[in-house]
Amino acid sequence: MSMKSVFGAGLIASLALLSPAVAETTLKLATDSGAKGSPSGDALDRWAALIEEGTGGEVQVDVFYQNELGSQAEVFDLMVAGDVDLMINWPITAYDDRLGVLFTPYMVTSWEEALAAYRPGGWVNEMLVGIYDDLGLIFFGPWPEGFNGIASSDKYAMTVEDAKGLKIRVPAMFPMAESVQALGYQTATIDWSEVFTAIQTGVVDGDGANIIYWDYEYFRDVLDYYNQTKQQFITGIISANKGSIESLTPEQQDVVRSAAQVVMEEGFENARTLDESYIEQAKAAGMTYVEPDAEQLRAMARSVRDAVWPLMEDRIGSEIMDVIRANASQL
Repeated sequence: MSMKSVFGAGLIASLALLSPAVAETTLKLATDSGAKGSPSGDALDRWAALIEEGTGGEVQVDVFYQNELGSQAEVFDLMVAGDVDLMINWPITAYDDRLGVLFTPYMVTSWEEALAAYRPGGWVNEMLVGIYDDLGLIFFGPWPEGFNGIASSDKYAMTVEDAKGLKIRVPAMFPMAESVQALGYQTATIDWSEVFTAIQTGVVDGDGANIIYWDYEYFRDVLDYYNQTKQQFITGIISANKGSIESLTPEQQDVVRSAAQVVMEEGFENARTLDESYIEQAKAAGMTYVEPDAEQLRAMARSVRDAVWPLMEDRIGSEIMDVIRANASQL
């Protein structure tokens, strides 16, 4: 190598040592439900990859799947405190009863109504933006899954009378328990991490919160029936701690928001097809899938609305309930 080349190489090396390294920011992205490789776990990985790619590696994202940072309540605590920066989760209502909007029973009864209500600009979406802002969080959008039902072992119920002998697990989200109770069941509030053991040991007879995927994927060895009672449309929430986002550069903030939008839109595109595929997988695995007919579903919806919506008005206020009544499905 010539002296000129040696000098040039040395100069470049010296400048590299003197130049400041590109600043790296690390964000924590977590979920309260969904292992790596699950649909929600894949959505986390997708969001993280889009952020890292879009910022040229300036923002790194550490991903934490279900139970890695604690229980459903503990992870949401971390989010509100800013110890977790980004989430796709199913929020508990302990911080604000208005989050119960997400779990309003029989608010929508068809996929078409649900997707229209939850999309940006939809009437449910617009309510959630303000609620999250009051909690110091940013609501990016929903990650839709589908309608839930009652999964049970040994037997299932189609009437309030038949349901009285069954105890069903619900999470600590108002008005999940109240909705299942209005269908006639007894309920027990149990954290997600303890549900399998609770069903296996007979503490409860089943689960009353989830779309069929979760009951099939995690509990099919201890559950025999899935009754598509459709009391809630279940959607994860794509969100961020407001302080965490404001600590980023404007360009980085745009990347995080745009990436969240991509994940949300992909969720809308895929949710119905995925849910239908889980139904078929559950049937193939031997789970009996029960679908109430239109009249049975209408009777369930009227009964639950009559029992639960007045309770919601007491907890979340007449202003929000007036919006729900004006826009909810006609029965």
